[in-house]
Amino acid sequence: MLPFSPKTRRAGRLSWPRRRAAAVLGAAALLTTAACSGGVTASADQAEGRPAVLAAFYPLEWISVKAGGQDAAVTGLTQPGVEPHDLELTPRQIADIERADLIVYIKGVQPALDEAVMEHAAGKAFDAASVVTTVPATTEQRSAGDGVSYDPHLWLDPSRLATVVTKLGERLAAIDRPHADGYASRARTAAGELTALDAEFRRTLAGCTTRTMVTSHTAFGYLAERYNLRQVGISGLDPEAEPDPARIARVAATAREEGVTTIFTEELVSPKVAEVLAGEIGAKTAVLNPIESRPAQGDYLSAARANLSALRTALGCP
Repeated sequence: MLPFSPKTRRAGRLSWPRRRAAAVLGAAALLTTAACSGGVTASADQAEGRPAVLAAFYPLEWISVKAGGQDAAVTGLTQPGVEPHDLELTPRQIADIERADLIVYIKGVQPALDEAVMEHAAGKAFDAASVVTTVPATTEQRSAGDGVSYDPHLWLDPSRLATVVTKLGERLAAIDRPHADGYASRARTAAGELTALDAEFRRTLAGCTTRTMVTSHTAFGYLAERYNLRQVGISGLDPEAEPDPARIARVAATAREEGVTTIFTEELVSPKVAEVLAGEIGAKTAVLNPIESRPAQGDYLSAARANLSALRTALGCP
């Protein structure tokens, strides 16, 4: 068993009761903001004749831009470098949600957005999880209290994301019929890029020495299911949840049994637990990006290919 259980929560993360309190205060501030401001981004875009699209976080923003092109005004709700699970909506963003033509999100990732959509934009929301077959949450994910029955990280399977962008193109075409052909064409192009990426993953991961990947949290269930890998997460769906010592000990035992040589960390989450685990079993660490935030360089496709390169090395693929 490891000698201690390092904390991974970052200072400043709001608990759920404090989030609810913040939402109440935000709603009060919204009344003042709406009365004093001359308009918000969504209304300005609509005045230009373009549908205003709000995307919950980076991969959904990426496909929204891909499908929307010059015909839609796409705005991301989560700033680069911010863990999407930590999203706290500002009064201005709540006003934008009310006025937007479409909100692209995944129910279960961001509780604050889920609540805002339910209260202000239920008929204008596109839930990406509703157009693909989802992977059920694991026992560990459910026991961690994440509150969802499925794994929401569907964007890590390029084949599913191809389906999502296709359906998104259809939804945009229904909203803005004069530009329907453009949405359909751009969505087909993006789906083709994702299908090609899926083929790269299948070829590269077909003959690996080991098929077990140990990750900071269980964000990679879709990737594991699609490419016949086994994911062992140190924590559940919440990347900042503290794994107990017993859980860490079980992961360490599994890693030894499976001959795991690499423990994967993430850019937006403290690597301390993964580093302690790697030291305990004599493994190294490497970054596996859940692609929840905009990469410092490149885009979704380049980040996914960087993940593929990391997996190829860690799993001993030819």
